[in-house]
Amino acid sequence: MHRFFKIGFSLSLATLLLNFSFPGTILAQTQEKAEGKTEKFITYSNNPIVATVDGSPITLDDLKNAQIHEMMVHLYQMQNAFLKQKVVQLLSESHPELQSEDLSQITAKDVEHFYLNEPGIKELGDLDQLEGQIRSYLEKMQRQGYMNNLESRYQEAVEKGWVVDYFKPPNDFRLKAHVGSAMLWFNGKDAENRKVFVMEYSDFLCPFCRKVQETLQGLREKYSETVQFGFRHFPLHQEARSLSEAVECARDQGRFWQFQSLIFLDARRLQQNKLELIRNARRAGIRDTSSFEKCLDSGKYQKRVENDLEEGISLGIQGTPTFIIGTYNSSTATVNGEMFSGAVAPSKFVDLIEKYLKRSQE
Repeated sequence: MHRFFKIGFSLSLATLLLNFSFPGTILAQTQEKAEGKTEKFITYSNNPIVATVDGSPITLDDLKNAQIHEMMVHLYQMQNAFLKQKVVQLLSESHPELQSEDLSQITAKDVEHFYLNEPGIKELGDLDQLEGQIRSYLEKMQRQGYMNNLESRYQEAVEKGWVVDYFKPPNDFRLKAHVGSAMLWFNGKDAENRKVFVMEYSDFLCPFCRKVQETLQGLREKYSETVQFGFRHFPLHQEARSLSEAVECARDQGRFWQFQSLIFLDARRLQQNKLELIRNARRAGIRDTSSFEKCLDSGKYQKRVENDLEEGISLGIQGTPTFIIGTYNSSTATVNGEMFSGAVAPSKFVDLIEKYLKRSQE
C-alpha cells in the first residue's frame, strides 16, 4: 500500500486514550449462584453509551471515523491475545492439560543449525551476514507457533465451559462516501439498478494500484450484472496529478478507461514525456488529439482532481489504492459501506461484495 501520511499519534498512545477515555464500556449482568444468591458481573460492551444530549444517547460507534476504527481493531486484537494468555494462565493450575512451555530464547546454535540445514540459505550469504535475519525469522515462527498453541488451548477451555468469553470486536464501521465526479464502469439503463458499489481511489504512479487492476477487471466480469464500479483520483505524488488530469481529458472523448489502462502500463515514462502521452492517447482511441492537448495545457480538470483528493482525505484515506465497498444509493449518489487499502487478494473483495449483495436483498 502506498502511504500518504502517518496517523497523528502512535498506537500505544491510542491504546491509552481509549482505555482512559471510555471507562464506561461495561454493562451489568446477573448470574444465579448455586445457593440461590444473585451475584453481579461486569461484562464488556463494544458499543456503550458515552453521553446523552437532551436525553438522546451518543454511543461509542458514533465517535468513529476510519482511522479510529482501525486503531480500535488493533487494540482489540492486542487485548484479545492478552485475554487468552491470562485465561490459560489462570486455568493451568486446576487444568494441567492446558499448560505449555514458555517461549525459549533463540540461541546461536539454533541459528547455525537453520543456516546449515535449510535448503538454499547458504547461497544467500555467509552466516555472519544472515545471522540477524535468521534470528528474526526463527523468533517470528516461534511466536506464531506459540500463539497457535495458545488459541488451541483457549478454545478447549471454552468448549469445556471453563471460561465464558464476553469480549467482542468493534462493530463494523460504515462510512458514507459521495460518488461525486467518479468515472463509472457501467452505464446505461441498468446502471441505477445496481445496489452495491466498489469505489477505487487510485494514484497512477503507485505500483500497488497498477497491481490490483487485474483483480478489478476480473471482478467486473464476475459481477457484470449486479455491482457498479467507480474510479476517483488520489494522486499522492505531485507528478501523478498531470496523469490524472490527462485521463479526465480522455473522458471528454469517451476514452477514459482505455487511456487509464495504458497509463498504468507505463505511468512513469508517460509522466515524463508529453509526446509519448499524446501517442498513447491515440492508441486509446482519442481522435481529436489537438483538443486533448489543449485540455492538458489549460489545466481544465485540475480542480476535479483536487476535489477527489480532498474528499478522499476527508474520508480518512491515507494511502493507495483504497477501496470503499458498500450499498449504493443512486438517487443520492452515495456509497454506505467499508473502506480498506492495498492490493489485496480477490477473496477480500468477493467477501465484502457478497456481504453487501446479501444485505441489499434482505
